[in-house]
Amino acid sequence: MAAITDLTQHLECYVDTARPPADQAASLNFITSLVKKDLLTIEVLVKEMRMYLTITDNVIRARGILLLAEVLIGLSSKPLDNATIHSLIGFFTDRLSDWRALRGALVGCLALLRRQVNAGMVSASDAKFVAQSFRENLPVQSLAQQDRKLCFELLECLLQHYPNEVASLGEDLFYAISEAIDGEKDPHCLILTFHIVEILVQIYPEPSGPLASFCGDLFEFLGCYFPIHFTHLKDEDADVRREDLSKALMSAFSSTALFEPFVIPLLLEKLSSSLPLAKVDSLKYLNYCASRYGAERMAKHAETIWVSLKHEISNSLKVPAKSFPGEPLLGLGFEEDEIVTEALILLQKVTMQNDALFLRMIVQDADINNVFNSIATHESYTSIPSLGRQSLHAVGRIFCMVAGTSMASCSRIFERFFPSLMKTLEISLGISSKDCTLKENSLSSRRFNIGALYLCMELIAACRDLIMRTNEHAEKSGTADETCCYMLQSSAPTLITAFCTTLAKSSNNVVDDAEIYFKVKGLQMLVTFPGYFLQIPKPMFENVLKTLMSIILVNFDNPMLWKLALKALVHIGSFVDMHLESEEAQSYTSFVVEKTISLVSQDDFIVPFPLKLEAVSEIGTSSQNHMLKIVQGLEDAIVANLSKTYVHGDSKSAEKTIQLLECYYNKIISWINETGGLEEVLYRFVIRIWNCIERCKESSSQVQDKGLLDATMMATKLAVGSCSEESQNIIIQKAYRALSSGLSIPFKDSMDGNSLVKLENLHLSEQLDMFSPRDELILSLFASVIIGMRPKSHIANAKGILHLFMTALVKGCAPAAQALGSMINKLGTPSNEIAISTSCTLEEAMEIIFRSKLWNISENGVLRESGTGHGSKVGLTELCLGISISELLQIHAITGIAWIGKGLLLIGHERVKDVTKIILDCLMADERVGASVRRTAADAFHILMSDCDVCLNRTFHAKIRPLYKQRFFSTVMPILHSLIVKSDSPLSRPMLFRASAHLISNAPLIVILSEAKKLMKVLLDGLSILSEDILDNDKLYSLLLVLSGILTDKCGEEAVLENAHIIIDCLTRLINYPHMMLVRETAIQCLLAMSGLPRPRIFPLKTQVLQAIFKALDDPKRSVRQEAVRCRHAWTSIA
Repeated sequence: MAAITDLTQHLECYVDTARPPADQAASLNFITSLVKKDLLTIEVLVKEMRMYLTITDNVIRARGILLLAEVLIGLSSKPLDNATIHSLIGFFTDRLSDWRALRGALVGCLALLRRQVNAGMVSASDAKFVAQSFRENLPVQSLAQQDRKLCFELLECLLQHYPNEVASLGEDLFYAISEAIDGEKDPHCLILTFHIVEILVQIYPEPSGPLASFCGDLFEFLGCYFPIHFTHLKDEDADVRREDLSKALMSAFSSTALFEPFVIPLLLEKLSSSLPLAKVDSLKYLNYCASRYGAERMAKHAETIWVSLKHEISNSLKVPAKSFPGEPLLGLGFEEDEIVTEALILLQKVTMQNDALFLRMIVQDADINNVFNSIATHESYTSIPSLGRQSLHAVGRIFCMVAGTSMASCSRIFERFFPSLMKTLEISLGISSKDCTLKENSLSSRRFNIGALYLCMELIAACRDLIMRTNEHAEKSGTADETCCYMLQSSAPTLITAFCTTLAKSSNNVVDDAEIYFKVKGLQMLVTFPGYFLQIPKPMFENVLKTLMSIILVNFDNPMLWKLALKALVHIGSFVDMHLESEEAQSYTSFVVEKTISLVSQDDFIVPFPLKLEAVSEIGTSSQNHMLKIVQGLEDAIVANLSKTYVHGDSKSAEKTIQLLECYYNKIISWINETGGLEEVLYRFVIRIWNCIERCKESSSQVQDKGLLDATMMATKLAVGSCSEESQNIIIQKAYRALSSGLSIPFKDSMDGNSLVKLENLHLSEQLDMFSPRDELILSLFASVIIGMRPKSHIANAKGILHLFMTALVKGCAPAAQALGSMINKLGTPSNEIAISTSCTLEEAMEIIFRSKLWNISENGVLRESGTGHGSKVGLTELCLGISISELLQIHAITGIAWIGKGLLLIGHERVKDVTKIILDCLMADERVGASVRRTAADAFHILMSDCDVCLNRTFHAKIRPLYKQRFFSTVMPILHSLIVKSDSPLSRPMLFRASAHLISNAPLIVILSEAKKLMKVLLDGLSILSEDILDNDKLYSLLLVLSGILTDKCGEEAVLENAHIIIDCLTRLINYPHMMLVRETAIQCLLAMSGLPRPRIFPLKTQVLQAIFKALDDPKRSVRQEAVRCRHAWTSIA
């Protein structure tokens, strides 16, 4: 009884439209759960709901019927007996005529018709009854959108699940569907209607069936939707894309070949439209429908299709500059838009479908033959008129696409056009290399007809692409007997000889860039055909390699030719790598790879060294086998030059070594990381570097070159970072041994935490002696290894290394500070305490850094190791706060503590608060602290917040907690803001703004926007202060970009409106900033963005802005003047 009482309450709740939707949903869930748990049967539920299902009150009846339907949705998997289902479907079917309660009836029918067999399904006779009721009672187009959608879903469900029963309705079904879809505009409903048509034609597949006489009327409703075009996208339609609708309509168009007489003429008609969208859709639909309708039906439209495609390919090209583009992607360098691309794809499809028909039309086409016959009248690219180049490009692209469809098509095009092209080029189809040699002298001083050369290369490229696509089955299919194969075999030796000869002489003759391009491309293609199709004699193949290599060695003053030759060599190398045991592969290794390697070891100055390195790195990318040889050669050159510099003291080798190292880590390591599988190469490289460094301790030479040190460190870091943990452990051991034996500072190799790095006496009055060049080199490279290591790699004597790095950082060794931050970061990895932890945990490291008193400061200013001499004991914290008398020592300590803080910040460690407090204390220190110390403290926030390329990033396996910048910003910025408000010190206040600028410029813009009103004053003051020092121009620009982001985002508008006057004052001053063009340009862009603010707020400022912009019109930089013109126009238009 209690259950019935509860049921009544929930029934009343659901049918009461005044109740909140959440309460109604809860009541529905409660009722459904009762039935699911068998606490209530469907029969009892219907009995209890009888009043709500039959009441004359339209609203209550509609809610009651909808409630029963929603309950059935929740019971979709619960088995119901046939009698119950029959009774329910009969009820909902009868209610389809009750238009005031229609939604519940539709939902109920759908819920029952979608049930699976194992849960009990609606019988066939009941489904037919539903379909009949749909036909008789539902005027779909007069219903609301949601009800129409349900109607279409019901119709779709009937067609999918009960096709035979629905089909028995005959013509009534066609009329019902036509009336339902006629005039539909809602996107959700349209997708359903298109699918309904697609299902419908599958029910009547017979060509002479009922659909045949009705498909014209049916297509009349479909055709009006092509092409799909959204004019006003409503929020509720956001989940329906135009592409989805177009795809559904295309499926409906192609669903039956009976639509062909209506679809193809419509699409061809729309292809002549002036709307690019209509053209592209027409081409896509034609492509899709052609494969569905079949060759026989499409043949009727072949001529019209060909004429339309030819027109679109020829007239939709974008004309390039008069000069030939350096490396055209396609044809003669014309830019092909989507229309041309789709037209070429369609041409390829219909040619494959009806090859004989389309090939006949193409070879007999008057326009193509006119272009073909006119190519002899123009020798060079520049002599061809613009329209002539456009037509020539179109013909070449047509040849390429058609010849690439099949071997039969390729042979037909070759047979018709290739001999004439060879004749125009004055090249005979000889079959032996001897015939070619006889003509070499006559070829050396002659230029080729560019039109014939272009078309020839297009045909060869199409043939090669076709052969490579069918390479696996080619020998079995007899392609070697094809006409195109015979013609290429006959012409290839002559073409290769001609191209090699003329390219060798091109430096002495004035030759079109286009001619050079196609000759190099021709050599590349002719020597990369599979051997069974086109066998190039070994001497001829080697001659091609020699020709291209001679360009690399001699013609470096012709950038286009040089790059084309290098690219061709890379392609040839990739091809021959597929046949490692072949003669071509051996020749390539000898003539290209080994010759290229020798370039970096030669000291000649013929080829510029950067070009040598570019050639080496590019040739290596042709294959892994070639890269192994290239890397070996590069390593040898790097180690040899490092030895010259560090072991023998040859400072002249430093610049060359820097370029070698930059090539190694920018090109080689990047390629290895992308391809994988060559980790041992990088491991070997690092070991060889350390072997070289170990030899330095035996040398008395002291060469110091920061650029070389930085390059060596970067190469080491990246190589170590790409190694596995096992390899890294070996590298670390190797580096540690070199450190222990090579460092001049006494360093005890012990795991004992009391064994500290011994410090030499440091006289603070002398601003700390720097490391010797050898010590700096060894320590910096060891720091690089630590920076690049993985979190689980093992470091011996970690506490001793910490002490060493701390000593090094107070001496000004930045890599040591960065390595210390990296160690701290990786010690704090939460997953699996890393192997370091066996000798030092994170907490122990924190104690060493923040609490250990490692040094004594004596009365005479000497810094010694703790425990020696007399004086005050100090640690890193005290040095940061200025306990010493040396500003330089304090600056080094603050920089070091900032890097440690960054390592902690990335993992979200709470001790970063201690670091922040130390830095803020330095900022707010009394006047005895120098300006350079305060500046360093302010810039420490840049270290903390900025993304770093040299350490503490994912490349070097740093642990980075999500949203760390947001958390740090939200914590520190209020503190800085409070200090700014309270501070009146002329020393501290500018540095507080500087620190704030670092925080703001490195924080995510979304965080800045959320606090824009609070930050705007600080941001603008920061801009003013940073603009006073030329050394701050980069920081000024970064902060200005943040302001630009606020101005262009809707979320920042309120803050901008409140401070519009101050912002414009600041920006008008920055327009005249003399030290950086980007600052002036961005300031004007910001003023342009402000012109879009509400008129009442900015109109009073119009005169001020225009006066400032007027001066910018005479700016020495063109981009600034252009922005000034746009800005003046925008502000002048404010009336």
